[in-house]
Amino acid sequence: MINPVEFKSIVDRYKVIFFDSFGVIKNYKGLVPGMKNTFDYLEENQKEYYIVTNDASRSPQQLAESFVKLGLDMITADKIISSGMLAKEYLELKVPDGIVAYMGTDDSAHYIESAGLRTLPVKAIDDSNINEVNALVFMDDEGFNWFRDLNKVVNLLRKRNIPAIVANTDFAYPLNMHDVAIAVGALANMIEHVVGKKFIHFGKPDSQMFMFAYDLVRAKGPISKKDILMVGDTLHTDILGGNKFGLDTVLVFSGNTQPEDAETSITSTGIVPTYICETAVVCGK
Repeated sequence: MINPVEFKSIVDRYKVIFFDSFGVIKNYKGLVPGMKNTFDYLEENQKEYYIVTNDASRSPQQLAESFVKLGLDMITADKIISSGMLAKEYLELKVPDGIVAYMGTDDSAHYIESAGLRTLPVKAIDDSNINEVNALVFMDDEGFNWFRDLNKVVNLLRKRNIPAIVANTDFAYPLNMHDVAIAVGALANMIEHVVGKKFIHFGKPDSQMFMFAYDLVRAKGPISKKDILMVGDTLHTDILGGNKFGLDTVLVFSGNTQPEDAETSITSTGIVPTYICETAVVCGK
């Protein structure tokens, strides 16, 4: 029997808190009730916190603006650590020129454009430019025609020996209490099998995501992994990734994982969080 503990009793033990975004701070209903109390408490107690997210669909500034609209004006762009930032760093180092094709919305192309590279949506690839395409990035599950453009991607990767980068490794995301939608990570995984090539994956649970976040924190001053807490709603991304990197983890029930399923899921996967809470809400400030 799982007995969740109160989040405040845990958060007081750590200097830095990493929060997943969707399912922890917000969900399909909007802001998780009481989450403003949490961030007010962190601010009052001068605790560092960051949003560590696989969302590569928008820039850090746009992601921060989405939190401001929910009443969390303390979450600024410098608090956002997204998998798109890792994709940008890779492109800067490994793709010096040519076109980077992308699957996703125009907003999701921000990370490629900020690396100083030419961008092109997959739908615009044709015989006149295909030989200039030097990389492909999976950014978002929206902004393209699934049937036409998925087939176009398969044939691009058959014709061009180029790196394919998966900036969001999520397979699905919840639409409501009962339904989920296919995320871009699932599309990339399918195409990876079709073309028989290994893609470059960024985002949780990969350790690169946590090392990127850890390096950003350490740049501000000395910190050890035992001082950092990862808060997430999904065993296979947030909790597994945090555990693998050596962080303490908290599983919350405000998103993907439901209380009635938690014990079975933990037992069957072997992914064990350090703590379990109903939500990441600090009560009784």
